[in-house]
Amino acid sequence: MKNKKNASLAPNVAVIGAGYWGKNLVRNFHQLGVLKTVCDEDLKIRQQLAKDYPDTRIIDKEIEIFKDASIDTVVIAAPAVAHYNLAATALNSGKHVFVEKPLSLTYADGQKLIDLAREKGKKLFVGHILHYHPAVIRMKEMINRGEIGRLQYIYSRRLSLGKIRREENILWSFAPHDISVILGITGEEPCYIDAMGSNFLHARIPDVTVSNLKFPSGIGAHIFVSWLNPFKEQRLVVIGSQGMMVFDDTQPIEKKLTHYPNQITWKDGMPVSEKVEGNAIDLSDIWEEPLRAECRAFLDSIANNTKPLTSGEEGLRVLKILEACQQSIEQKEQGSAPFTIHHSPFTDDYFVHATAVVDDNVQIGEKTKVWHFSHILSGSKIGENCNVGQNVVIGPDAIIGNKCKIQNNVSVYKGVTLEDGVFCGPSMVFTNIYNPRAEIGKMDQVRPTLVKKGASMGANCTIVCGHTIGSYAFIGAGAVVTKDVSDHALMVGNPARRIGYVCKCGEKLTPDLKCKACNLQYKKKGDKIYLLKV
Repeated sequence: MKNKKNASLAPNVAVIGAGYWGKNLVRNFHQLGVLKTVCDEDLKIRQQLAKDYPDTRIIDKEIEIFKDASIDTVVIAAPAVAHYNLAATALNSGKHVFVEKPLSLTYADGQKLIDLAREKGKKLFVGHILHYHPAVIRMKEMINRGEIGRLQYIYSRRLSLGKIRREENILWSFAPHDISVILGITGEEPCYIDAMGSNFLHARIPDVTVSNLKFPSGIGAHIFVSWLNPFKEQRLVVIGSQGMMVFDDTQPIEKKLTHYPNQITWKDGMPVSEKVEGNAIDLSDIWEEPLRAECRAFLDSIANNTKPLTSGEEGLRVLKILEACQQSIEQKEQGSAPFTIHHSPFTDDYFVHATAVVDDNVQIGEKTKVWHFSHILSGSKIGENCNVGQNVVIGPDAIIGNKCKIQNNVSVYKGVTLEDGVFCGPSMVFTNIYNPRAEIGKMDQVRPTLVKKGASMGANCTIVCGHTIGSYAFIGAGAVVTKDVSDHALMVGNPARRIGYVCKCGEKLTPDLKCKACNLQYKKKGDKIYLLKV
């Protein structure tokens, strides 16, 4: 956006709603140099806008925005009850849409907006700002590195004595932020929800809610929100098996994120807490106003035609949980049982993390999981019960069998086929062009690579294209394979050479081709070995 040569490509942004929160969006989009129009029905707000932004058109009717062909991007900061109609009208007018949370007030309307954005070929972005907060970004990095061990429990408290709304209750007003972050941290959708609300200012509008969530992996969470609190509190606590993290957004920058290496150990059959002083996490290297980062992410998704982190689909997942919480509150009032939902955030068949991207024309089998920041390209087929780790790229047109495990930082390129039960270790490498050049396209020279059933490829090994890795072969860490590999072969070195054979269970066979671990006996014939019938 800062390149003057591309200035003509910068979007023309109109903001609808410049009140309590909208004024902050106006400020940021103006500072980013793309704000052209602001609409607000309040005369005093328009008068102040005219003084603060003399170079910006100020209007009172949003219909002028929808009719203006020069405006290609609309930011909606109106009351939540108007989100659906305004977003739908903007999309039908051929404009990209940034809509503040929640995406809409019903899951069904949220799905309609996603379908409409897809039909019109426009970006639909949801204002879940915490995903762009430096403290949350750093916290996710530390969690993903395993610095607090296995996730166990998450809780959030979002309380204040501030603006009280009547068009939505406290759950829909405050909880979307925390639900969105918790879904992003866990990479799951809860399978069980139990929510309770209390009404004090209005008989039908809860002012305080507590929502309890349970996830398929065993992680628990609860979200406490209220606008009847004497002071502001915005705190998220994440507890793991080897430590804890606290994000407190009311603190100054140097204290917003704290790591506590506390653990619970067992002594003489009793749990004992080991309390350690917390360490404040330095955020200075990545600090940026979260709203500025969010606005830039929206503009970048348009400029680069990429799916944003807080896409319409991400907003829809949050709506699903909000509706489940609302239903649980209503059921509780009627004396009914807590609410249970299906646990997959992408479909009821497989799991895709909110940060992952799955292109059109992709097949993913039941119970397969695709984790953080991975990308499945068009034409690829992934079987059932696979686990695709973080930062994995598959495709285009790659084929993955059932029960495969692809660890972090692996690219399975076009021309690569993995049969069932293949293990790809962290950062191992496939190639598909034998003599690539950056300036010469050679995708018509792809050499296929076949990895047969049950084979394992260790961390950082390289498979030069055009070869077959035999069934249950084992490629050692760092090995470079430059020729076909026979079944059960154990390969090490550069270039890789066979130093023995391995059993189906992965253990090295003895010189007489017997597995000491599972007692299976093999027989060699030529360069191949065969399992003797037991």
